[in-house]
Amino acid sequence: MKAMVLAAGRGERLRPLTDRVPKPMLEAGGKPLLAWHLERLAAAGFREVVVNVAHLAERIVERFGSGGGYGVAIAWSREPEPLETAGAIAFARALLGEAPFALVNADVYAEYDYARLRRVALGEDLAHLVLVANPPHHPQGDFSLAAGRLGLAAAPRYTYAGIAVLAPRLVDGIAAGARAPLAPLLRAAAARGAASGEIHEGFWCDAGTPERLAALDARLRERSA
Repeated sequence: MKAMVLAAGRGERLRPLTDRVPKPMLEAGGKPLLAWHLERLAAAGFREVVVNVAHLAERIVERFGSGGGYGVAIAWSREPEPLETAGAIAFARALLGEAPFALVNADVYAEYDYARLRRVALGEDLAHLVLVANPPHHPQGDFSLAAGRLGLAAAPRYTYAGIAVLAPRLVDGIAAGARAPLAPLLRAAAARGAASGEIHEGFWCDAGTPERLAALDARLRERSA
């Protein structure tokens, strides 16, 4: 199974940090966010990783190169501008192939065993999402979960963790180079019973603001002290 790490966003919520440093190169615990993901993916047995880039793209490519230092082979998907998640997947389709792949947002940190993703069998499903308890900044959640199946019930709801296994055909309707968000496609899949999920109860953090990034950095540094 291949993996894709989403690293092309401008990181508007993280400004002014991201004015000069691309979001996936921001550090927590003395290590770039992207490095945490690459190391965990390699430890879980992933060997081929697609990373999409746009904002300050060459800074990221120069820093991580071919990925050999992290135990993976990186294929860079260079977007002319950030295409949002579904657009990014459609743009990278040739690199991803037609088999289900793991998807990870670069701006989350999760103490989750990525090897679990390699054991997901989608079958006819379009997606398998990792969910977490709703954080304070997203109290409404995204999806319900019953007997391992995603739904859109009002309660209880959980937050999509930015970690998933997807079937490439999920984005069949998205033209290469088009901007398109992923959330509507995931909701549609859940509505027609074509998505599964699991709950991650370990530590997880959306490091998408300077305050949350600083809190994550403090936590990781304290633990390694």
